[in-house]
Amino acid sequence: MPFDQVLQRYGIKEGWQLIQGQSGWNNTTRFVETGGQRWVLRIYETHRDADKIRFEHEILLALNELELPFRIPLPARCDDGSTLVQLTDGSQRWACLFTYIKGHRPEENDTSIVKSIGRATGQLSNALGQLKLKSKPIYPAYYEMDSAHPLCAPEKVASFCSIPPSEFHGEAGELQVIGEAIESFRAQLPQFRELPHQLIHGDINHSNLLISDDDTGSGIAAVLDFEFCTHDLRVMELAVIMSGLLSSEQAMDSIEAFLSGAGEQLQLERREVEVIPLLVELRILDVFLHFLGRYLDGVDGDSVLREQTLSAYDGLKQLNKLKDGLLKLSFRHLTT
Repeated sequence: MPFDQVLQRYGIKEGWQLIQGQSGWNNTTRFVETGGQRWVLRIYETHRDADKIRFEHEILLALNELELPFRIPLPARCDDGSTLVQLTDGSQRWACLFTYIKGHRPEENDTSIVKSIGRATGQLSNALGQLKLKSKPIYPAYYEMDSAHPLCAPEKVASFCSIPPSEFHGEAGELQVIGEAIESFRAQLPQFRELPHQLIHGDINHSNLLISDDDTGSGIAAVLDFEFCTHDLRVMELAVIMSGLLSSEQAMDSIEAFLSGAGEQLQLERREVEVIPLLVELRILDVFLHFLGRYLDGVDGDSVLREQTLSAYDGLKQLNKLKDGLLKLSFRHLTT
């Protein structure tokens, strides 16, 4: 991979060292050290759409102009003033460079920071609600399932879930439940379009956060990975995080701590709070559809989709068990 050609565009020409970084489903990350300074090099792996990246970077630049209690990635500018560079290896992939933010990702099972995550989420939601951008978002809202997952047309999803391929016969029962939930959810779409909308991060979770290395208890040090930021339901930001907390051993305690922190910063309309269980379900189904699309596109094998199918099924079961309590906690902390 021609890292040297990318770095030269950002004025880093020699004496640099590349260090392996954590990579996720969608991007590859490398740390670049040069002259006592560290940068983060990011390569976008799952799309080749420069407009998506430019929209993300416009948000990051705007947020860095605000006074927030945590840091936001700051894109560096290359020699022509832009913030992204296309790789020259024929892959048509894009790369960009960010200033390094000190800190480490919290452990997935670390519940001690859940209230801090809620507080930071509320603060970020308020900040995103203030932004006035020139560009339009590329990604559709979560609830626009068909637009968000073009490979997963309703009839294709219904067929896959009701009559799965032979390699998924062992998960036929789970797929039937998921397919019925997706079909049932479509009837809910009209009500969502009338609720308050704004920019949301859309993917806040432990892997997209940093906490301080010095363990000062100061809370969230940075919020990362704004790639899927779009115009969506304001309350969807909270539902995304709550869906991830469902799987924790003390799910209701974690959710209450999160909502307590969020409620310190953010108050919602009652009609927004009423749909939170539905939106938590939407997040669970959206993750399944994302990986179904990757499977249909040949990106992932059947083992990945099998794992995500079981995860979605377990999430739906857990939500069904806890949704009444979840709704009570949401009203307690998010409304006056």
